[in-house]
Amino acid sequence: MASKAHTALAALRAELAGEVFAPGDPGYDGARAVPNARTDRRPAVIARCAHVTDVVRAVRFARELDLRIAVRGGGLGLAGTLVDGALEVDLRRMGEVTVDPAAEAARVSGGATVGHLDRATLPYGLAATVGRTAGVGVAGCVLGGGTGPLDRAVGPVADHLIGVELVTADAERVHANADENPELFWALHGGGGNFGIATALTLTLHELPRLAAVAVLYRPEAAPAVVRAFREVVGAGPDEAGGTALYLSGRPAPSCAALVTYAGGEEELRALAGPLTALPHEGEVRGARALGLPYPPGGLRAHWSAQCLTALPDAAVDTVCALAADPPAPGSRLMLLPLGGAVAAGAGGHRLPYQGAAWIMHPFACWADPADDERALAWVRDACAGVRPWSTDAVPLTLIGDEGPERVRAGLGEGNLLGLEKVKRRYDPDNVFRFNHNIRPL
Repeated sequence: MASKAHTALAALRAELAGEVFAPGDPGYDGARAVPNARTDRRPAVIARCAHVTDVVRAVRFARELDLRIAVRGGGLGLAGTLVDGALEVDLRRMGEVTVDPAAEAARVSGGATVGHLDRATLPYGLAATVGRTAGVGVAGCVLGGGTGPLDRAVGPVADHLIGVELVTADAERVHANADENPELFWALHGGGGNFGIATALTLTLHELPRLAAVAVLYRPEAAPAVVRAFREVVGAGPDEAGGTALYLSGRPAPSCAALVTYAGGEEELRALAGPLTALPHEGEVRGARALGLPYPPGGLRAHWSAQCLTALPDAAVDTVCALAADPPAPGSRLMLLPLGGAVAAGAGGHRLPYQGAAWIMHPFACWADPADDERALAWVRDACAGVRPWSTDAVPLTLIGDEGPERVRAGLGEGNLLGLEKVKRRYDPDNVFRFNHNIRPL
């Protein structure tokens, strides 16, 4: 077996246009490194693929040697991506985005991030509603039914998925759209990475010649008043309004902030955000598409989760602010993200479990010292438990990690599960792609 594996690995190195790393190789430790320092795993082989043919070859290699397969896209979630002793299919070299301005669509390679997509669409005055941070992987966000800054205006990005190119567990290339493999196409609207390796997605874009944004910074004790004002400004505002209310535990001191975005002009934004800018504040920053949420720097430990809320009454505001005021370490944050608008309308016809929610509460712990692990994890758990009286029991799959099968069902949708299991049985009966929010074959 060792001889067979050695021969197969040598062939993989020779045939891949990208790089292959095994333990002991120069560059192996760098290739397996991830931003979240809590993850320290050692894959048996890392195939950093340059194009779809590399992906096909890597899957064949793993199946020949009966190696488990993990997939690393453009970003990093909590669900897995690195597995000890497995083959890691690394798509990060596949970051191309091709925009068709006439069709208002983009073909996005499997390793592309929101930053790649934004840079490609900006010159055409077009945008996609995917992710709030430049480092988020587009494929993971879309396939997991994730959220984005334009959701209230145009609906979640899963509603704007036109087609997907996959490599299946049998190393076959498959296309899925409304006409070709429609049942697979349906499952890819929120079913995550369960059915194959997404090497490219085609997304509808939206004409967005203007997007105004303002971030207002406050002292931490202002948080209850800020969240209430944000609730009225955005939650009760026009669908074109979006943003985030968040509590930041950074240095030199913690702070509260409100980010308001508006799919329109600066004058409309100024009027909309008036109640927030009228509150005593420490500063404000105005911008456009680039004014997003920064991801904490690499090398720190991180954990996060989410709860979807039916509403945000004063009691919920007070609960959230009390929890946010006691973060585990500098760098942690607690965010409130508004839904409603086009999300609730469900114009795309693909029912996401959180569609009826009004808000997402998203605690994000970030810390340096492993001795703080339990405190940080408890803070995230306590935040989710604290708002349970207002919870819908649904959750965006992209905002949770390994929290057990009940939470996976909450992210997939109980009403979707039977259909998803049937599609899984057809395209991955051996459950090869299982290092994710897993759907077992029926």
